Amino acid sequence: MAMGELEKAVMAALWGADTPRTVREVHTSLGPERSLAYTTVMTVLGRLAKKGVVHQERHGRAYRYSPVRNREEMTAELMLDALRTGSDLGNREAALQHFVGQVSPREAAAIRAALSRTPTDPAT
Repeated sequence: MAMGELEKAVMAALWGADTPRTVREVHTSLGPERSLAYTTVMTVLGRLAKKGVVHQERHGRAYRYSPVRNREEMTAELMLDALRTGSDLGNREAALQHFVGQVSPREAAAIRAALSRTPTDPAT
């Protein structure tokens, strides 16, 4: 599930918070440089809730929103979704090779370490 620029900004505001946030709190945290209407932020949060990306809970007359997944889990999910769009194995492998060719040596070492800790299934 791809996200637009505004959705990403709203998610960053939620990830940066220690507790669930109201629309007003998210709107304020996005800052005056964005000059967004309160209703725009409310609409984005509602859409993210319908997509299952944020949890919406009633708090008095308002709703509070919190991310369903942390930033790292969401990034991994987006990467997997992108790989799934290449339906045949050759396209997926080419995309993975291109991705690995773009990472820094430190990131490549982190990938190697993660792969060494992950059990492999010979059937895949």
